[in-house]
Amino acid sequence: MDTLFKLKERGSSVATEIVAGVTTFLTMVYIVIVNPGILSQAGMDFHGVFVATILASIIATLIMGFFANYPIVIAPGMGLNAYFAFSVVGGNSGVSWQSALGAVFIAGILFIALSMTSFRYMLLDAIPASLKHAITAGIGLFITFIGLQNAKIIVASPATLLTLGDLSVPMTLLTIVGLVVSLVFMAYKVRGFIFVGMLVTAILAWVTGLMDFPNDWVSLPKKLSATALQLDIGGVFSDGLYAVVFTFLLITLFDTTGTMLGVAEQAGLMKDDKFPRSRGALLADAVGTASGALLGTSPTSAYIESSSGVAVGGRTGLTAITVCVLMALTLFFSPIVEVLANIPAITAPSLIIVGFLMMNVLRKIEWTDLEEAFPAFLIVVMMPLTYSIATGIGIGFIVYPILKLIRGHQATVHPIFYLFAVLFFCQIAFFSH
Repeated sequence: MDTLFKLKERGSSVATEIVAGVTTFLTMVYIVIVNPGILSQAGMDFHGVFVATILASIIATLIMGFFANYPIVIAPGMGLNAYFAFSVVGGNSGVSWQSALGAVFIAGILFIALSMTSFRYMLLDAIPASLKHAITAGIGLFITFIGLQNAKIIVASPATLLTLGDLSVPMTLLTIVGLVVSLVFMAYKVRGFIFVGMLVTAILAWVTGLMDFPNDWVSLPKKLSATALQLDIGGVFSDGLYAVVFTFLLITLFDTTGTMLGVAEQAGLMKDDKFPRSRGALLADAVGTASGALLGTSPTSAYIESSSGVAVGGRTGLTAITVCVLMALTLFFSPIVEVLANIPAITAPSLIIVGFLMMNVLRKIEWTDLEEAFPAFLIVVMMPLTYSIATGIGIGFIVYPILKLIRGHQATVHPIFYLFAVLFFCQIAFFSH
């Protein structure tokens, strides 16, 4: 065990790594409830997505644990699942979830190719830091907006497009109570506060008659046939989902890289400000995204919740392997997970809180610099207002070089970024996505 994971070298032990794994699991297990709940709204089979979510997470995290030896967990990312369900497939897009899975798969294959070359660094360097932060914050605002809508805290209005909902409706009121409960746990730094908040809200829903627990809490895992190998790659081209592919690739690439660097630095695993074994770490997420598309789920991403395991001593891949074991056990709890996922009061608070946490990066943007701040502002506000992450990114990417040209600072823009701007302009002007 020590030879495989270098426990002594990193000042850890088997017991410490297992505790770290349990801690990380509790902070991120909410995804097995939320992800199937979101993707099922796109017409996908709940049980198929549930199993696909867990298996994709296990595949990617096993690679991370054994080959990169980092205490980092990978699972379908929040934000991208909402983009998949409500922007790419939802509304009047006319795009099937099978075509959306095809876009995820192509993005995963491209990610694998990039992970094997140094071009990934060039791609990351081409995007200004202000826009990277804006994309993260914009996705946060987008999923918060979805959470508020699902709970009917915000509803449609013919006069103002949006307005405050009827807060006296039992499910809406319970959502607010559940949000407050989760925030209390968050304020007192309770491990896994989102998941614990879900459990407390579930009990309140049961007590108030808004939810019935299933007769059987445990069952054998359901078949994957409803979602596995259902992707439609041809639909990606017939529907013109090029910006969708690019959006999936772009966000998973820099979000995963940023998260991995942050967790590795927290764990003291950086070497001379460099990220050792970065190829294996990125490859883990890339394989997770591609395999997830084959199984039937949205793109995977490294989870910042991994930092909770690091905080209690996790330093090696054994932490990640422990999470995999616990994730595998959740395969047998689909009956209760399905009930929880279908109660907006249980899932909406997690969307709102995760969105809030993602908004934190706005403080890193230099708001006094018009050239950096205004494109970032457009990305943040246009994502929820257009109900499309890709459109928000595209508008910001188009405006950024224009402002640089106007101010005579065009030389500061990476040449590849001009290509991004042209591609997004063509996509927004001539295609539906």
